[in-house]
Amino acid sequence: MSYKSIMPLTNIILADNQELTAYALRSMLAGRDDGSLCEAHCKAALVEALKAAPRSVVIIDFALFDFDDDENLLIVSERYAESRWILLGDELTDAMLRRMVYGSQAFSIVFKDSSLQEIAEAVAAATNGRRYLSPRATEILISHQNDDTPSHLTTTEIEIAKAIAQGKTTKEIAAERCSSIHTITTHRKNIFRKLGVNTAHEVMRYALRAGWVDSAEFYI
Repeated sequence: MSYKSIMPLTNIILADNQELTAYALRSMLAGRDDGSLCEAHCKAALVEALKAAPRSVVIIDFALFDFDDDENLLIVSERYAESRWILLGDELTDAMLRRMVYGSQAFSIVFKDSSLQEIAEAVAAATNGRRYLSPRATEILISHQNDDTPSHLTTTEIEIAKAIAQGKTTKEIAAERCSSIHTITTHRKNIFRKLGVNTAHEVMRYALRAGWVDSAEFYI
C-alpha cells in the first residue's frame, strides 16, 4: 500500500521494553517541539495508542514485544494504514528483515548498533511518510539478491499472482493467457514456493501489501 498522506506525522509511539534503549530514544526525541511522544509496553497498549492516534510513527523492538509473530505485526500495521513503523532491533533475522521489507512499505529498518544519526534519519523519514533502510539492512538485502525471495518473482509470476489475488481460477487464468492449465499450475506452485505460502488467500494478502492489486478490484 502506498503512503498517500502529505501531512507529516508528529506523534511518536515508543514500543521498546529495554530500559536503556528506551531512555536513549526518549532523550533523543525529547527536543522535538512539533509533536507528542508516548510509550506502550505491550501489544494491547500499543493498539490502544494507535486507536487514539492512528497517524503515528511507531518505534518498536519486535523481539521484546508480545506479538505472536511477524505476520501479526504486519496485520496490525495494515489495520492502522496511516501509521509508519521503525523496526529497531539487534536480533532481526535475515528472513524476517526481507519479509518486513517486501511485505509492507510502512516499515523502516534500523539496528540497535546503528549510529544516532541513522536512527534520527529513520525518524525524519518516517514522519514524512518515507521508508528508511539502514546501510546494514541494505547490505543484507543486496547479499540475498539471488535468493528465491518474493521480490524476485518473474514478470509472468507477478501477473499470475495478481490474477490469483483477484480470485481467478487456474482455468480462467490459463484461458486469459492462452496457456495450458498445466503451465499455470506450474507457475502457481512456483509462486507459492517463492512467497512461502500455502493458500490463494495468503497470495491475496501478499499482493495487497506489495501494491500489486487494489482492494477495490475484488470483494473479500
